[in-house]
Amino acid sequence: MPIKDSELILNPDGSVYHLNLKPEDISDTIIFVGDQDRVEKITQHFDSIEFSTQKREFKTQTGYYQDRRITVLSTGIGPDNIDIVLNELDALVNIDLKSRQPKTKLTSLNIIRIGTSGSLQADIPVDAFLISTHALDVNGMLHFYQIDGISNPEIEDAFIKHTDWDKNKARPIIINNSKYLEKYFESNEVFKGMTGTAGGFYGPQGRVLRLPLHDPNLNSKLDNFTYKDFRITNFEMETSVIYGLSKLLGHEALSLNAIIANRATGDFSKNPKKTVEKLIKYALERIVNI
Repeated sequence: MPIKDSELILNPDGSVYHLNLKPEDISDTIIFVGDQDRVEKITQHFDSIEFSTQKREFKTQTGYYQDRRITVLSTGIGPDNIDIVLNELDALVNIDLKSRQPKTKLTSLNIIRIGTSGSLQADIPVDAFLISTHALDVNGMLHFYQIDGISNPEIEDAFIKHTDWDKNKARPIIINNSKYLEKYFESNEVFKGMTGTAGGFYGPQGRVLRLPLHDPNLNSKLDNFTYKDFRITNFEMETSVIYGLSKLLGHEALSLNAIIANRATGDFSKNPKKTVEKLIKYALERIVNI
């Protein structure tokens, strides 16, 4: 049965609703950035750009870096935007938009997030790079999907016990990255760790302006959580949903983090733009080998 018009929404030109993209507009290798201004900071390194569009915060450019066709897409901030981006990208490659039927042969995308993040550990300094080996979802987005098989209940149970997690909040979920992609980006100069993904920037990440927090000690609980070889190294707002939806939809995903703040020491990068630029070059040099 065809997917209803109200569920898979297309624009009059046949592009998907939010991203304003058609299947031919994207590569099978896609770089995610949060900030739309960062798209051109990446594509300025390309040898050529063949396509460019923008709708709302979703800016997309596709072109060639050396002989590799790559798409760069800005997702905006937060897990709700990732829900839009990943579902619509998957529709472009795995649903026939004319018949509105899922394809029998599915395509797996390579998705690499290049983002900024704050370290929770004193030994991971500002201006460092970090690969998210796992993502800790504390925002609840993934609970709207059938997530059996992508979680790590043993680690999750240890985290719930350690933090005395409130039963009225969504159960935390821990999702693995793509080991296939990780091997292309790891090196002695890059840290690895579990990345926490919050649903907001202020209260959900323990920041206080005028509103008191439900659990003012949550950040310190995150800092000192350990279970076997696991600890939480950094906090941001997208990785867990990228990992979770990619696992469910059959895509490969990896999150690369430029550490621009250290919450444990109170440090902030003196030149975050330079750090991000170095991470962009680091990533592009390795993407061509995938």
